Amino acid sequence: MVSRLLKNGLSLTGFLLGSVVYLAAQMNPHGPALSAPRAAENATASDQVSLQQDVEYGVQGGEKLLLDIYQPAESGSRPRPAIVLIHGGSWSSFDKSTMRGMGNFLARSGFVAASVDYRLFHGSENRWPTQLDDVQRSVRWLRANASKYNIDANRIGAFGHSAGAQLAALLGMEDTRDNSDPTLAKYSSRVQAVVDVSGPTDFLTNHDADGDAFLTSFFGGDFTKLADVWRGASPVYHVDKSNAPFLIVHGTKDQEVALAQAQELYDKLYAAKVPVTLIKLDDVHTFETTEARHRLAGETLVFFDRYLVVNP
Repeated sequence: MVSRLLKNGLSLTGFLLGSVVYLAAQMNPHGPALSAPRAAENATASDQVSLQQDVEYGVQGGEKLLLDIYQPAESGSRPRPAIVLIHGGSWSSFDKSTMRGMGNFLARSGFVAASVDYRLFHGSENRWPTQLDDVQRSVRWLRANASKYNIDANRIGAFGHSAGAQLAALLGMEDTRDNSDPTLAKYSSRVQAVVDVSGPTDFLTNHDADGDAFLTSFFGGDFTKLADVWRGASPVYHVDKSNAPFLIVHGTKDQEVALAQAQELYDKLYAAKVPVTLIKLDDVHTFETTEARHRLAGETLVFFDRYLVVNP
């Protein structure tokens, strides 16, 4: 699983999410796609979205942690739900810019979106669970600064692709692991809704030599010696009735993360009576078809509307 993901899967992450939302921005999320002439009449994303880049949400290990905040340009009369966007890249590459398209799309749709950087694994630096600590900090920081960014602190969701989906899933399952910062201690890192796109969910299955070598380094030891660490990083072992609602989207032709990973998570969430939907798209890890991209964007918006938006 992970060896294929490392070699070829995540280099397309930015293309996937930028293209998904370029198309989705031209469609009415509550109806059929707009015609090309009608879409051309609409304001551009930059006209409708206020973007603040490289906002510092913490410093860890001497490294500044940054996020980009996408807000509707027109201020609302009440706080808006927020979505944390988490990029993929095998926990070792890419950055928050790959979520630019999704950030614009969600802000155009009335949400505040925060695309986050987290410390990347290189050599022996920033081993797991550094990445989880950082994205949990980002959620707590958003809650601490909710009034500044017009965010409803009780309605925060997470969207992640591939490695980012594994992190997003844990945000909907686990309480804060490192709560040593007194300035954030009173804020929860749990989110209220999760969109898991092409995410790995169980590191104790689908073993291969290259993948195991990477994960052994990433987790600090092989699974025979550090089974608890490998299990602890696997969302399927954190399923509980208290988990946030989940939307799981996975390609039937995904060669990087097996569809069985999505199915296993769905089955366990369903058995625990957690609200969950699994959508299987006839596509690959990064959803190359127009139809799949439209479906991903539309289903994401419907899901967050259902679980995060309060109707007047």
